[in-house]
Amino acid sequence: MLDHAQVAAKAAIDPENFALANCLRALAIDAVNAANSGHPGAPMGMADAATVLFRNHLKFDASAPDWPDRDRFVLSNGHASMLLYGLLHLTGYEDMTRDQIRNFRQWGSITAGHPEWGHAKGVETTTGPLGQGLATAVGMALAERALAAEFPGLVDHRTWVMLGDGCLQEGIGQEAISLAGHLGLGKLNLLYDDNDITIDGPTSVSFSEDVPARLAACGWHVIRCDGHDAKALDEAMEAAKAETARPSLIAMKTVIGFGSPNRAGTAKAHGAPLGDEEGALAKQALGWDAAPFDIPENLAAAWAAIGARGTQARAEWEDALAASSKAAEFTARVAGKLPEGYAAAVEAARAELFEKPQSVATRKASQIALEHLAKAVPAMIGGSADLTGSNLTRVAAVDSSYTAAQPGRYIGYGVREFGMAAAMNGLALHGGFKPYGGTFLVFSDYARNAIRLSALMGLGVTYVMTHDSIGLGEDGPTHQPVEHLASLRAIPNLNVFRPADAVETLEAWDIAIRSTGTPSLLALSRQGVPQLRGAGDENLTARGAYVIRSFGEGRDVTLLATGTEVALAVEAAEALHADGVNVAVVSMPCWELFDAQSEEYRAEVLGTVPRIAVEAASAFGWTRYVAREADVIGMPGFGASAPAERLYAEFGITKDAIVARAKALIAG
Repeated sequence: MLDHAQVAAKAAIDPENFALANCLRALAIDAVNAANSGHPGAPMGMADAATVLFRNHLKFDASAPDWPDRDRFVLSNGHASMLLYGLLHLTGYEDMTRDQIRNFRQWGSITAGHPEWGHAKGVETTTGPLGQGLATAVGMALAERALAAEFPGLVDHRTWVMLGDGCLQEGIGQEAISLAGHLGLGKLNLLYDDNDITIDGPTSVSFSEDVPARLAACGWHVIRCDGHDAKALDEAMEAAKAETARPSLIAMKTVIGFGSPNRAGTAKAHGAPLGDEEGALAKQALGWDAAPFDIPENLAAAWAAIGARGTQARAEWEDALAASSKAAEFTARVAGKLPEGYAAAVEAARAELFEKPQSVATRKASQIALEHLAKAVPAMIGGSADLTGSNLTRVAAVDSSYTAAQPGRYIGYGVREFGMAAAMNGLALHGGFKPYGGTFLVFSDYARNAIRLSALMGLGVTYVMTHDSIGLGEDGPTHQPVEHLASLRAIPNLNVFRPADAVETLEAWDIAIRSTGTPSLLALSRQGVPQLRGAGDENLTARGAYVIRSFGEGRDVTLLATGTEVALAVEAAEALHADGVNVAVVSMPCWELFDAQSEEYRAEVLGTVPRIAVEAASAFGWTRYVAREADVIGMPGFGASAPAERLYAEFGITKDAIVARAKALIAG
């Protein structure tokens, strides 16, 4: 806990910075008290550092929140959201009004409990799930370096991150730290709120490592300083900016709830309002006597000047852009526009498949599609979580490796699925790139929370998930995804594609690349499949489901299938028709897109006769399309280690099983 003398000593170091920081502390106290919900401690503890950063170092212009060459500021410990909202309000972001601060955490406000991208200008990414802000910032730093290489003179900015112990304890934090150090992301700077407190109490309950030493071992430039000493903070940030070959960590020793006489330095300051009495005592200790939510005129003017500090730099950058021969290309890139030749590249790829059908695994079909599309879209930047040879995500157009020496279009993320997914979010948020990355579908579990944030933010990220079923064979149930399709389909605003052949795979890629508000996940096979689709102009995958084969006049039964099982359903339909049964086979590459179609179209595709679903995965979820789970031919449990053909036979996912079930349904 702090006494008045300790507070006064910190204030004396730089009285102006201290007074400006108190604006942030007061707003945090008031807003959290008004909401009766929130986290006042971290904003109070980090206010001095945030003030120094915005006052002296951050390149931004509050009047132009989307200026492409601004520094990115990420509040990774998103529970401290009132610190960010206070900064945006005080520096003059137009939409962050006093009423928004007053309505912190209330319905309809842009001041959500944790910062949400797209709600308020100046919020660079959604944070709250700890560690992801840091990992997303790594993606932003990757983007800055790569875009700067393509557009010299137009891109030169830094990524600043505030984070606490929770971000460093989460495993994704270490994934991000390791990757950033390996790639030498010298424009990435972390401000570590080292306050020795977590929700359960002192960090000693669960955490005893030397964090700066850990980051130094990962190739980071490390600085330690007093987090309430404005001069020391300023020097540390200058030193971080001077280091260009390594990312920098500034370990700031701080006091959570700084200024609160009875809660400072304790877990009680973390996640609950101070209340009126303790809030008043804290303000008294800080020398703050303004009314709730009021900012003294002189301090408000000083903060407004900070918000306008970057206006000249932004104007000079705009002049440089106007004079650049690459102005049109750069503007289109950061706006996410596809090149004019993109549609022609898609058509050329389609024509090639129709001229020379490809009976290949859909992971190979994905690589074939990428050969065409990545060449046509310079914004595409790929990678894999150490599975490039299996995911087949590397093609000629993205064959340049991203290294510490130079940025390329292919990132070796290492065995860091979660970190990869979050970094791709950062690449997308930064602008100028359409990222994709690969791993096995079974390892989507490792990446799930970042995939969820892709969907929550509405980012056009593409996940290439191969080895999509028991069809991967001998690697066994640890690597055979069973429940994963169902659980991924449960995530709102995520298009999950399981294409049946090379044409559907190309169409899925086309949809993914065009998508700007929804991430895409491609579940791709290890085993080969025949090309079922013939020539045609329409992207039928965009319908989500469609009749791929009809046998006979009318229907006696409808077979629904995805991925590799579509070919199996076609074989079964042929056998049924030979026995006099009329069958429609429906390929359902994307449930989400099918559910978005008109009711009339969905009814036409599904028909009114009995339906059977076939998918080498859990039956969960299929009852939206079939009458009962007994009408799903799929996996009753986990897989096993054996050749794929044996597994399909042992688990009853066969032509004969489909035929038998169809005849039983028709017979009633």
